[in-house]
Amino acid sequence: MAELADFEEQRGRLWGIAYRITGSVMDADDAVQEAWLRWQSLPAGEADNPQAYLTRVVSRICYDRLGSARARREVYVGPWLPEPLVTDDVSPEDRVTVDESVAMALLTVLERLTPAERTAFILHDVFAVPFPEIAGVVGRSPDSVRQLASRARKRVRAEAPHRPIDLAEHRRVVEAFVGAVTGGDFENLLSVLDPDVVWRSDGGGKVIAARVPVTGAERVAGLVRRFARGFDPDSTRIAVREVNGAPGLVVADAARRWKSVLAFTVTGGRLVEVIMIANPDKLRHVAVPDPWPRTSPGG
Repeated sequence: MAELADFEEQRGRLWGIAYRITGSVMDADDAVQEAWLRWQSLPAGEADNPQAYLTRVVSRICYDRLGSARARREVYVGPWLPEPLVTDDVSPEDRVTVDESVAMALLTVLERLTPAERTAFILHDVFAVPFPEIAGVVGRSPDSVRQLASRARKRVRAEAPHRPIDLAEHRRVVEAFVGAVTGGDFENLLSVLDPDVVWRSDGGGKVIAARVPVTGAERVAGLVRRFARGFDPDSTRIAVREVNGAPGLVVADAARRWKSVLAFTVTGGRLVEVIMIANPDKLRHVAVPDPWPRTSPGG
C-alpha cells in the first residue's frame, strides 16, 4: 500500500486543484476522496513522485467531471455560477493580499472556457505543472496544451484582469452594501457603485433569482432597495464572512430555512460586480453561524 502520509501531505493542494477546475466544493470533495481511494489501493513504491502522481489523478477525475457537467449546465435554469468557498477569516491583520485564483470573478470567467482550456490554465498558470504532464491529463500533445493555456490566459486577462485587492477597501465597500440593506444608507452605497456594476444571481430554478445579469448603478441600486424593503432584522441575519478570499456576505433567515452567499468584486474603491448564490444545492456546505452575530455593517 502507498504511504498514507504522502497523500495527507498533498491533500490541501489536491483540493485546491479540484475546486479551481470544477468550481464546486462538493465535486472537489468527491474528487479528493476518489483520489484517496485510488492511492490506498496503489502498491507501495508504485509512485516515485507522489505529488506528480496525485496531481495527475485528481486532475483527470476533475477533467472528466467537467465534461459531463457541461451537459447538465446546458439545461440549468439561469446562469450556472461557481459554488462559494466560505470561511470565517475575513481580514487577518498580517494579510494584505488574497489568492486571486479562487476569486469569484475569475472562476466565473473560467466557466466560459472549454474543459481542456480550464484544466490547462489552472494546472500550468496556478500550480506550475509542466505542459508534458498536463498533456497526459487532457489527452493532448504538449504543444496543444501550451496553446490551450495561452487561449485561456488571454481570455482571463481580457475578462478578469489582474488587479491587486486591497482588503480594507474591499471591506469598506461591503459594509456600505450592508449599511444600505440594514440601515437605508443608500447615499453611501451609491458612492461606491461603479457606473457599469453587474449583479449576477444563481438560484438554479429553486429560489427566485434574476436569470439575466442586472447592469448599471441605478438598476443594481434598485435591486438593493427592494432587498432592503423586505429586510426584517427579527427574521433575517447578515454576517460578513470571507467568500473566495475576500470579504463577502452570508444571509439567512433566523430559522435557517434558507440562505444565500454574496461575493463582491471591488476595483479602485468601486463595486464592479456582485455575485449572489442562492441555489440551496450549492450552499449545503456553508455553515450558518451559531450563535448568529448581530446584524450590522460590522457583521
